[in-house]
Amino acid sequence: MDFIAGAIGGVCGVAVGYPLDTVKVRIQTEAKYTGIWDCVRDTYHRERVRGFYRGLSLPVCTVSLVSSVSFGTYRHCLAHICRVRYGSADAKPAKTDITLSGFASGLVRVFLTSPTEVAKVRLQTQTQAQQRRPSASGPLVPLAAPPPCPAPSVGPLPGPRYRGPLHCLATVAREEGLRGLYKGSSALLFRDGHSFATYFLSYAILCEWLTPAGQSRPDVSGVLVAGGCAGALAWAVATPMDVIKARLQADGRGRQRYRGLLHCVLTSVREEGPRVLFKGLLLNCCRAFPVNMVVFVAYEAVLRLTRGLLT
Repeated sequence: MDFIAGAIGGVCGVAVGYPLDTVKVRIQTEAKYTGIWDCVRDTYHRERVRGFYRGLSLPVCTVSLVSSVSFGTYRHCLAHICRVRYGSADAKPAKTDITLSGFASGLVRVFLTSPTEVAKVRLQTQTQAQQRRPSASGPLVPLAAPPPCPAPSVGPLPGPRYRGPLHCLATVAREEGLRGLYKGSSALLFRDGHSFATYFLSYAILCEWLTPAGQSRPDVSGVLVAGGCAGALAWAVATPMDVIKARLQADGRGRQRYRGLLHCVLTSVREEGPRVLFKGLLLNCCRAFPVNMVVFVAYEAVLRLTRGLLT
């Protein structure tokens, strides 16, 4: 049941947080933006509301699987550790057990999410400024004036490089091979491993603190607070590697700029200072709070419903 509950929770979370995720990726990969509102205004001016949802279809199609694997792996790993250490899967786990299970959950999801993250980042950083070339018509030129340069032909600029998620994946695979689909996976491993350990550990601790006396689980308000805080803490830990991951995955649309994870870190810090590793930190935390409130409320609600139906 953890797999089903995780899948439903993940879909709800994506529906809430995707527009801010687009803004976050653009801030992290494009130096022209001075802040969150600058990026929001520019995106809306160029692409309207549709620009905030670029690449959404693929995450919606895959997030149920990824979230299902994440929550399912965490629960099954935790149950196995408790069975080995304490003789029962239902025994109360220690904080180290929760941390190890969360870390394993983060590592497993990398193999599923890396190709979809590449497509998402490429589509989110692809803009469609529909500018047109100057018109050939203009004011009459006096005879004494030198002849003007030939005017460029009228017509729209070339269309977007990627027409959608599947076209993006196919293009990356054809031009960059299998390695292109897993570009940035090293940074993704570092990001998801320790961030998911923080995620599940902080959620468990907060749920314990917010559980009323005489009850085994917190009420809905407790789950909302615990889930939101856990998501914000996890993204605070994950942001430095999230910046590097986004830059590595956006790289490759022309001449590749970064040779690998370490080169990307050193180049980014040298050119923009250490603060570059925390680009999007505030946005990540602000986005993570409502998203993970929804994720955990949906997750706990599905678990309680299925347990009620089975008993």
